[in-house]
Amino acid sequence: MATTTLSSRFARSSKIILGTGIRNYTTTKEILPLAYHLHEPTGSSGPRNDAPMVVMHGLFGSKQNHRSISKPVYALDLRNHGESPHSKRHDYEAMAEDVEHFLIDKKLGPKTTLIGHSMGAKTAMAVSLRRPDLIDNLIVVDNAPVSAVLHSSFGTYARAMRQIEDARITRQSEADAILQQYEPDLGIRHFLLTNLTRLPGSKYLTFRVPVGILGKALDKIAEFPFDPEKTRFEKRALFVRGTRSAYVPDEMIPVIGRFFPLFRLRDIEAGHWVISEKPNDFKDAVVEFLNDTDTA
Repeated sequence: MATTTLSSRFARSSKIILGTGIRNYTTTKEILPLAYHLHEPTGSSGPRNDAPMVVMHGLFGSKQNHRSISKPVYALDLRNHGESPHSKRHDYEAMAEDVEHFLIDKKLGPKTTLIGHSMGAKTAMAVSLRRPDLIDNLIVVDNAPVSAVLHSSFGTYARAMRQIEDARITRQSEADAILQQYEPDLGIRHFLLTNLTRLPGSKYLTFRVPVGILGKALDKIAEFPFDPEKTRFEKRALFVRGTRSAYVPDEMIPVIGRFFPLFRLRDIEAGHWVISEKPNDFKDAVVEFLNDTDTA
């Protein structure tokens, strides 16, 4: 099954490297307005309150990857992804500040739940550590607050995407043929090719993500530049990990506790792509966590 291959191909080193620490709240002077889609509440199967949720995707993803989350939810495009603006700067301090500005601009209030997967998970953790006053709950999906070497696949995909753009292709099948030289799994190729678009006035397909910028930012994406001795999030946090994923091994759990002393851990039988692989299990975990406010 494609999702199983996705998780194994994106496994990382589990070597733990704590950040050297940055100030709890800094400004980059380059805040980008983030594109988003608001899923309106429907039915009665969600959390028992209508406090907003904000969800963030991983590397090479977009807001369309999270259509199955419980509603209401604001699905964001992080900088350099989807329909959000591009910038040469791509690190967690900058991404966190974009999200903080979004929360303030939309007047979502301090009862907001922040959800992030993979790169989005580290962005969500960064926001919680920098501006805990802006959110009430944190949900981290298959990532941990550590610096760890990214799997070489990400660099390979960036090179393949650059080759596709240089080839000036006009059909997605041509792009897939090039990508097959680098990645045999159809599920991964389909995920990457969701970024293909045709700009107005051009007959050639290109990627909506700035491939060159993201390729150069891979080291920054692997980092987590915070120190638990200097900053913590002392509100409720849920960490969801896929049991077939290598992103959150057991040895990282004590580090999670140092940053997030009130955290809970929920395992779901899935790979790295927990939300898309097991949407109902993930939704149940989120609803249970948000409804159970009596215990930490």
